[in-house]
Amino acid sequence: MTHLERFFATLNREPVDYPASWLGLPTPDAKEQLCDYFKIKDIREMTFAVNDDIYPVELPYHSPTSNAIYAAFDFAKDFKGDEFERTLTAPGFFEDYSDPARIDDFPWPDPALYIDPAECLREVEMAPRDKAVLGVIWSAHFQDACAAFGMETALMKMILEPEMFKVVIDRILDFYLKANEIFYEATRGKLHAVLIGNDLGSQQGLMLSPDLIRELVLPGTKKLVEQAHGYGLKVIHHSCGSIRDIIGDLIDTGVDAIHPIQALAAGMEPQSLKDEFGHRVAFCGGVDAQNLLVNGKKEEVAAKVNQLKGIFPTGLIISPSHEAILPDIPPENIEALFESVR
Repeated sequence: MTHLERFFATLNREPVDYPASWLGLPTPDAKEQLCDYFKIKDIREMTFAVNDDIYPVELPYHSPTSNAIYAAFDFAKDFKGDEFERTLTAPGFFEDYSDPARIDDFPWPDPALYIDPAECLREVEMAPRDKAVLGVIWSAHFQDACAAFGMETALMKMILEPEMFKVVIDRILDFYLKANEIFYEATRGKLHAVLIGNDLGSQQGLMLSPDLIRELVLPGTKKLVEQAHGYGLKVIHHSCGSIRDIIGDLIDTGVDAIHPIQALAAGMEPQSLKDEFGHRVAFCGGVDAQNLLVNGKKEEVAAKVNQLKGIFPTGLIISPSHEAILPDIPPENIEALFESVR
């Protein structure tokens, strides 16, 4: 099978020669380490070094305050950080707001001013022709709404002043729908899938009730999924943590795969996920990046991959259980992961 055939067959839960795999998104320090180990000149060559099936392309975004689409909103009241940081726990612009009519007090950015369609096309056309091209667009409307108030305040607003929370999250959603449309139009026919998502889980359970997620978060998720499907794209939905209680709801929004199966989170055991949801959705992840990949031996990594292949002969893109590859993961364990996939 080609990489692209394997990717689509895995997502569609059809027979494959071996499961699809994805490295994830290494941090700058991890990139340098991986390049040294595999004797390659840049991270683009990693997809060939490990025989990866997916090539990620982040949506290019350049504004006066940010060079990352996931940090497009300058909500923090008093923050002197960098252009790639989302300030979830800092006091946010709307911290003391209760009147939805004042939504335009914030200087909302227009994505059309900061996304160059020609750059989008160039970035996507750099992808290897035989790989599944994954647009990393995030569109994290819930996480950005939390940043708009400050995390603790946002969670209280959802209960005490839901209309105030809703007007903010809806305005953020509008931004992402417009940004994504620019990206999709510029790259029409050249993307295969997109990665969206919001972190909704902790290690032991959801950060908020399933009912609040269904009421205030998932309607926006459904619009994002429908938009991507309208361009013929598969949708991989990311959420860290223990999210078992809303996996069925995410499936109902139309997502094609759930990322990342955080291996040590409560209720995220691969066999039980396959048994309950494997006939309705694919998964991505499963190889523990909290302990196993950091501290384990190559033989232990290989054993975990082989276990996952036994549970999911298809329907699982085998990948670390977090999209960010950190420098505390020895490159030899990444090598063992991919050798075992094959």
